[in-house]
Amino acid sequence: MPTFRYRAVTAQGEVQQGELSADSESDVAERLSSSGLIPLDIEPGRSGVRPARAPVRLFGRRDRIGRKEIAAFTQELAAMLQAGLPLDRSLDVLAEIAETPALQELVGNIHQGIRGGASLADALEESGHFSSFYVNMIRAGEAGGSIGSAMSRLSTHLEQADALRQSVVSALVYPAILLGVAVLSIVILLAYVVPQFEQLFADMGRALPWPTQIVMATGDFFRSYWWLVIVLIALLVWAIAGALKNPRYRQSIDARVLRWPLVGELIAKMETARFARTLGTLLENGVPMLTGLGIVTGTLSNYVLAQTVSDAADGLRRGGSLTDGIGQSEAFPRLALHMIKVGEETGQIEDMLMRVGDIYDQEVQATVKRMLSLLEPVLILGMGVLIAGIIMSILVAILSVNQLAV
Repeated sequence: MPTFRYRAVTAQGEVQQGELSADSESDVAERLSSSGLIPLDIEPGRSGVRPARAPVRLFGRRDRIGRKEIAAFTQELAAMLQAGLPLDRSLDVLAEIAETPALQELVGNIHQGIRGGASLADALEESGHFSSFYVNMIRAGEAGGSIGSAMSRLSTHLEQADALRQSVVSALVYPAILLGVAVLSIVILLAYVVPQFEQLFADMGRALPWPTQIVMATGDFFRSYWWLVIVLIALLVWAIAGALKNPRYRQSIDARVLRWPLVGELIAKMETARFARTLGTLLENGVPMLTGLGIVTGTLSNYVLAQTVSDAADGLRRGGSLTDGIGQSEAFPRLALHMIKVGEETGQIEDMLMRVGDIYDQEVQATVKRMLSLLEPVLILGMGVLIAGIIMSILVAILSVNQLAV
């Protein structure tokens, strides 16, 4: 039977940790709950072994607060609040079990703000580590007297958003490695292998075949001006970053990207999933539609889609519907528009938005797999053609030398 490590909180707010043997994590959670404990963290482990939870990092700042820390904070606070632990005591526990000094300081500042008379939403906003989406969710939960439910919805939303992000990133790891190996192989061939044949071809001059002359010249360029290549790449990255910060260029670039085969489809589906899930979560928690649309606009990375949502909010102020507003642009998928329209007509817009989010999460994963099924053979074939071309140009020149010698 597998063993699981756990951290839990008692009804008095004391932290306990240990190991239990069970069939699954849900069994561990049930056993802890039946014992009067509030489970915070359950993960597989080996009996008698508990690795450090805060590993030393050789590179990067260990005290930086990122998405994982915010997600863990949200999940743990939601579990304690829904179990009936007071907010004040819950924050004390979170400060005690914080894994980094930065997270401990953040929780302490939030706690101090609440003790000073601020609401939880105001304290979170004052910290500067939480998005407007997060803060407005908490503010709506405070207004409705259900902070625990708001935190639980937030935790679920963050988990789903991170799962989607991780699935896309994981799928792109292999193509990225493949592309890096291809570029490195070609650079090594041009900068170190090809120059070894210079002495052999020195007496041939223009008698060398033109493919060999091109390869030799390229190798000389990389060997002599490698620094210029790095500078040009850096300038290109800087120029692209500057263009993306300019709203006029950003809109033009994002509009063109949406028209790219496969890539545009993937981006539209990712943004649709983010739009639907974020707005659905906000509406479920009691945030008004117009406020929710304003928050969602800031979460979308594609300028065209963000502008479409902003225009839809303006249309709602004039008495229009959400579907009519976002339907003015062809950026959003037709299926998503029809489902949202049904939700508006039946008064179940929140539920329908969450369903749209689930559907397009799955669509994103399917599209990524389809792209990779095309991208991987293209990369392998392209790398093979380039490397074979370099090698063949050298072999052709060697054969020419032998013919001249005869």
